[in-house]
Amino acid sequence: MILVPPERIRHYVERGWWGERTLADLFLETAARRGEAPAVADAPNRAAVDGEAPRRWSWSRLLHEVGRWTAALRTLGLERDDVLVVQLPNTVTLHAIYLACAASGIVVSPVPVQYRAHELLHVLARTGARRVVTTRTVGRFAQARMWAELAAAHPGTPPVSALGDPSSAGWPDGVHALQPLLDATPALDADALRKHARTIGLTAHDVLTVCWTSGTEAQPKGVPRNHNEWLIVGRSVIDAGELRDGARLLIPFPFVNMAGLSTSLAAWLMVGGTLHHHHPFDVDVFVAQLRGDAMDYTVVAPAVLAMLLKQPERLEGIDLSRLKRVGTGGGPVADWLVEQCAQRLGVELVNYFGSNEGAALSSAPRDVPDRRQRARCFPRIGVPGFEWSLSNARKVRTRLVDPDTETDIVEPGRVGELRFSGPTIFSGYWRAPELTARAFDAQGFYRTGDLFEIAGDRDQFYRFAGRHKDIVVRGGMNVSSEEVEDLLLSHPKVREAAVIGWPDDTLGERVCAVVVPRDDADAPALDELVHHLREVERVAAYKLPERLVLLPALPRNPVGKVLKRSLREQLWPRVDAPLPTGAA
Repeated sequence: MILVPPERIRHYVERGWWGERTLADLFLETAARRGEAPAVADAPNRAAVDGEAPRRWSWSRLLHEVGRWTAALRTLGLERDDVLVVQLPNTVTLHAIYLACAASGIVVSPVPVQYRAHELLHVLARTGARRVVTTRTVGRFAQARMWAELAAAHPGTPPVSALGDPSSAGWPDGVHALQPLLDATPALDADALRKHARTIGLTAHDVLTVCWTSGTEAQPKGVPRNHNEWLIVGRSVIDAGELRDGARLLIPFPFVNMAGLSTSLAAWLMVGGTLHHHHPFDVDVFVAQLRGDAMDYTVVAPAVLAMLLKQPERLEGIDLSRLKRVGTGGGPVADWLVEQCAQRLGVELVNYFGSNEGAALSSAPRDVPDRRQRARCFPRIGVPGFEWSLSNARKVRTRLVDPDTETDIVEPGRVGELRFSGPTIFSGYWRAPELTARAFDAQGFYRTGDLFEIAGDRDQFYRFAGRHKDIVVRGGMNVSSEEVEDLLLSHPKVREAAVIGWPDDTLGERVCAVVVPRDDADAPALDELVHHLREVERVAAYKLPERLVLLPALPRNPVGKVLKRSLREQLWPRVDAPLPTGAA
């Protein structure tokens, strides 16, 4: 399935930005070259996540598993351009599924394990998925049973297949067990995989994934990306992290979106390295993985880095000699953090800004050697007059725009919306032309919804200034304020609702519900609202409010729009109590 217009493909190919090799082609070449070298490894606590023992696969073993999954997906009736929805935690199995789909022309649509019926029904309706693959349990949550109940309540749900032991107690009726099928399926070898790809006419311009993002809209938006779009973003990770052939990578991002796939699939594949999985984030497990294998690259939230610097005993005895670059971002990065990581750990931080849609900035040591600048500024790529080391800086164009007048901002000190154009940017939301039309401006630039200003002694940087989009970024996951507000309004005790981010040292932000009750004498409590969203609306846990503020009225402008900035200014100084526990 090719979504990018032919003239755009031709333009990118002629310039050498896109090619004809698929991720499957690259995998087969790398597997032949790397052989018995380690390819992928589970986190040591996998058994607590999905009940399976942790595995470590060589490139040869991964090739066998990819061949087995490719044959199994065909047995299940999946063909080129069919959509497969996958809801699994980060494990080596996800690598086998992604690469099997890459070799088969199947469009894989991964969803976070936190998604519940509210989000899943939207994904199924939007994609027209032919099948679902999940697992029996995730932690203590009965994932397969949830899918069985969803299918029973909604007859149009596609067939559901699950990993796990089907003889175990509580295996739900109506869920197909995958393990017996996999055990009985002979694996296709490399030649058979190549022949299959040729037979179906697979190209590097075909869509490989549809990932899901939340913005100002009330439902997640599907972002399709083809093989070339993934490979060009993978190159940017390699450039910024200065990754070498065979690099060992420890990536704790969920393996379902840009942050996860750009490194754990694309960059890993391009360097033929070893990918160490981690999920959900647990600092003790993370440190144990650093202790067990000397890593070349990892990604850590600013708050976790700050905690490790303040508790140096956690890192005692760990060999960090190979770890020269660590990615961070997803929120403000303190300049002292960049300095201290270099001075005390010998690690240079790479500051990232990006989105599922392909808009990305990387502030790396080669381009921004001043560590204080690197904490706050990004190279002003795609603007004439500036040269940068990152290869994508020569392929992507950016512009800073006044969102009220649509005029370009070219001088420092004025805040505007950052917009992108080029071969990393997606072609439009999946089966949502109305959302696509709003996502691009008249010049064809993608509207990020993020605010920056021009900075630096030569006007060479972009400095982040906030968000124009109405979202909460909780631990790297985007939460649409509008979506949660609409769901809160379904509670009988709520008259009006607004959702804002509440500053948090660990997650960056937490979800705060600001509610006007229908009756002051019977105002809702936080646990009532959380119960309603979780049990009635069946919403993903990371979207649940963790703080509740009751007000007699919401501040509005003359045309009735809620003034979120006024709410933040009014409420943030009142941070004087710990957050409630157990709400998410």
